[in-house]
Amino acid sequence: MPLDPFFAERLRVHRRYLFGRALKGMRTRIAALWSFGRKPEALLTPAAASAVPARSGASPRARARAKHRKAARAWDRTELETVGTAGPDLRITEHEVPVPGYPSVRVRVYHPPGATDGAVPACLTFFGGAFRIGGIDYPTTDAGCRRRVADSGVALVAVDYALAPEHRFPTAVEQAYAALEWLFANAGELDVDPGRIGVAGTSAGGNIAAALTLVNRDRGRLPLRLQILEVPVLDLTGRHLELSATRAVGIPSFIALRELRSVVRTYLTTRAEARSAYASPLRATSLQGLPPAVIFTAQYDPLRGDGEAYCAALRAAGVEASAVQYLGVTHDTPIFTGALPAARRWHAEVVTALQRLHEP
Repeated sequence: MPLDPFFAERLRVHRRYLFGRALKGMRTRIAALWSFGRKPEALLTPAAASAVPARSGASPRARARAKHRKAARAWDRTELETVGTAGPDLRITEHEVPVPGYPSVRVRVYHPPGATDGAVPACLTFFGGAFRIGGIDYPTTDAGCRRRVADSGVALVAVDYALAPEHRFPTAVEQAYAALEWLFANAGELDVDPGRIGVAGTSAGGNIAAALTLVNRDRGRLPLRLQILEVPVLDLTGRHLELSATRAVGIPSFIALRELRSVVRTYLTTRAEARSAYASPLRATSLQGLPPAVIFTAQYDPLRGDGEAYCAALRAAGVEASAVQYLGVTHDTPIFTGALPAARRWHAEVVTALQRLHEP
């Protein structure tokens, strides 16, 4: 199916961004080759040398990351205002969860409206953002949680996992498991039914959610009822990438690969870690014993192959799994509920999946 006309201008902007990043990277490599063997101070004019930050301050890369994240959050706020849907007022509670050997992690519990007659189902959820941007305070993430809670009657427990490269693999996975243990241990205080708990995640968050089901099976075997994965990245070796999806919208394969490899280099410490099951759940030796899965993919998303392959692998392992691919749309479709019918339908399908947790 052709790409939905809604994405036409967005795609032009995205292509310019990707080509700009590729050109900048090429210039950096050329400059590095040209300067090979020269003394660093010889490469700077006196004015440029005086502008170099003191060693005690943040590095240029750290400042660039901070600037990028600030811009991403501002863009996210604009998206919610122009093409998203605001979330309703709900009761929320904030908690800090200790993580042995790693930084503690903040979690936010969104409580369903009118939930006063007993414990409710709950779902631990993980945001997307290529492992390096995003957070539970991002406007579209917060609004999406609120709308899903209000429509499903399921409490969402949003995990503000640490971002790479400051905190690389397996920090986020360990934080996820600590949050899961905390949720079960504090279910009574949170008015949550420990017999009806699931996990969910989008994109990089889908990777973390899927990894969490493996960690839980291998360690604690807490009774997870469901996993909901939206446009997940599940094999960081890139084996299942569908580059035809990017070529179809005018993005050359080499640029798409460059971007995806950049994400992996940011998240992992070594390339070998990409073969670890907790980094790439699709590469797990066995998927037996995992909770039932509902997987959502998009036609014009190079990660669609990950979701399809994971669904097939789960079924082969005897795990109940279903996969739905939305035609004519892209990776970030779920945030466009204010302007795109497919996004509103996507929201309704996720709500339906969450409502499975109400079953006895």
